[in-house]
Amino acid sequence: MSSRGSAAEFLRLKRLELPMPATAVLTARALLLDMDGTLVNSDAAVERVWRRWAERNGLDGDEVMKVVHGRQGYASMALLLPDRPMEENYADNARMLAEETADTEGVVAIPGAPQFLASLRGVPHALVTSANVALATARMAAAGLEMPEVRVTAESVGASKPDPEGFLKGAAELGVDPAECVVFEDSGAGIEAGRSAGMRVVGVGPRAGAYRPDVVVRDLTQLRVDVFDGGVRLHVGE
Repeated sequence: MSSRGSAAEFLRLKRLELPMPATAVLTARALLLDMDGTLVNSDAAVERVWRRWAERNGLDGDEVMKVVHGRQGYASMALLLPDRPMEENYADNARMLAEETADTEGVVAIPGAPQFLASLRGVPHALVTSANVALATARMAAAGLEMPEVRVTAESVGASKPDPEGFLKGAAELGVDPAECVVFEDSGAGIEAGRSAGMRVVGVGPRAGAYRPDVVVRDLTQLRVDVFDGGVRLHVGE
């Protein structure tokens, strides 16, 4: 199946409001990979840092955790503290990034991530993360994962997920049309960003299913990559 054929089938299913099957083959020219929850399990560190932030700000930790996944910190703060000036959110976000970068205890690779990344050698792909360079570097290193050569981090964009800017920039840097990209994401904000960019989305992990990505996998062991001249076939759910 060509990448255009895959995109057309995706759009047809969207119009019918039917999910793609649990087992599927997606064809693409490039892959755009989220980090936290997709390649790296950093949930323990995220919980520690953000629950402390919730306590400092008199907020319910459970409610805070429903918001923060996938977004840049300042964007989460704007939702949780809507009356607070954005200047305070940006300053607080800088402190939070430093705190998160220093806390890598329990940060590990998502099952199958090392093998998945190794299988992408020669395939156009990029990391598209809400983390900044320091945090992304620290977490990928803690998880023992090789950093992709092309990276779109917090410093690279003016808007946080669910805005599609990061994924569109990743596609542009790889020189690939958005419709020929597949996004890998775990969060609602990230899945929405991928969809808004006109890309197909593979949801990874337990959070993803609630946000209707095109297909969902438990982890990256449920993917097989078949590289061919001009693209890649993703055998999902096998």
